[in-house]
Amino acid sequence: MNRDEKAELHLVELFLPLYGKEGSPLHRSNFDCVREELTRQFGGVTAFTRSPAVGAWENSQGEVARDEVVLFEVMVTALDRRWWGDYRQELEQRFRQDEILIRVSPIERL
Repeated sequence: MNRDEKAELHLVELFLPLYGKEGSPLHRSNFDCVREELTRQFGGVTAFTRSPAVGAWENSQGEVARDEVVLFEVMVTALDRRWWGDYRQELEQRFRQDEILIRVSPIERL
């Protein structure tokens, strides 16, 4: 594809926690494995692992919960929702979470 061609692109973002739901830190190998898997599957990945982001939300008891996360991004032309759903479930088990956030946005390459 040359620069003038417009291919449909999606940015897939994975928010991966630094701690399991019981509060223990997750081993670096978990993140290395995700980076290797996404690179193998999609040809590349961007991982923002140096400065964790802090998320906050209100839980079902009305308390504010917090989590430290790192962000992994992948650009894809074909969005395979089934693959991403299966991968999310696998990550939830691996990272010991009730839910892992994966979101997708349409993007345009300039």
